[in-house]
Amino acid sequence: MRKNLKTVLGICLVCAGTFASTTTLQAKKKVAYLFTYFTGNAPEQEQICYAISTDGFSYTPLNDGKPVISSDTISLKKGVRDPHILRGKDGYFYMVVTDMRSSQGWTSNRGIVLMRSKDMVNWTHHTVNFPEKYANTMFANVIRVWAPQTIYDKKAKKYMVYFSILTDDGQCPYDKVFWAYANEDFSDLEGEPKVLFDYKKPSIDTDIVQDDNGTYHIFFKTEGEQKKGIRQYLAKDLHNPAEWELLPGTFEDTDKAVEGSGVFQRIEGDWVLMYDCYMNGHYQFCTSKDLMKFKRVQDTATQGAFTPRHGTVIAITQKELKRLQKAFPNTK
Repeated sequence: MRKNLKTVLGICLVCAGTFASTTTLQAKKKVAYLFTYFTGNAPEQEQICYAISTDGFSYTPLNDGKPVISSDTISLKKGVRDPHILRGKDGYFYMVVTDMRSSQGWTSNRGIVLMRSKDMVNWTHHTVNFPEKYANTMFANVIRVWAPQTIYDKKAKKYMVYFSILTDDGQCPYDKVFWAYANEDFSDLEGEPKVLFDYKKPSIDTDIVQDDNGTYHIFFKTEGEQKKGIRQYLAKDLHNPAEWELLPGTFEDTDKAVEGSGVFQRIEGDWVLMYDCYMNGHYQFCTSKDLMKFKRVQDTATQGAFTPRHGTVIAITQKELKRLQKAFPNTK
């Protein structure tokens, strides 16, 4: 009888372990998408907003389309643009934004904001003012620090923040993409920024993703050419641009003016390239299985409560979705 009881207990323990494992997997399963964005060039529009989607293409704003974070509480310029959100490897979410008020001019921003959160509702925030932090260097002369984004560097085991810079002292005469590691608590940048790549012409709105084979796909917008568009480098090592491959052509599936490209992987496994067709009143979403050939899926009108500008998307779980809906309910 004792032997049988032991067997039964053993089975129960195995079952319990299996149940716990299954429950954990279900809790981590992604069911929806969160789009973080700002809405326009007026000070009241240079704020962080949220929208959710079940398919990755059609979005419903949270909080009736109003900001979920007030810019005047987190930034020096009292306005932010270009929010990029990243799910970290350590249980945190990371967001970086341009610290800027465009009504003061397109060469008026001097830094970025670093943010970190456990729940995407409550965020810590720290400003990085380049002239102050990098006094007596070329970075003290920045006239714009645009569209920061973050990626986890597996080799360094650090979060790498990258952004485009322009200075007025001749040392960086066109928008060039730089990078720096964030410190451990994501409250500052470590050391002086280094050049990530030099396209030899203005380059902005860089977005980097890594595919399942370990290859980095580096998307960016060209500014110094007659045909502006979204170009792409392929890289095995982010810090060895001499071995990067610049792919031919551009990757937007339109002849319209575009900016603010963002790339994310859908729950189904395919990839989405989205961008702001800012002259035509819509966001455009394209899909790809290999990040090399993109086909347009739909144009999402920017109207009413949903008027997104340059933003980014991540997949979220059912628990995260409910938490966001509770924190930022729609009342209309």
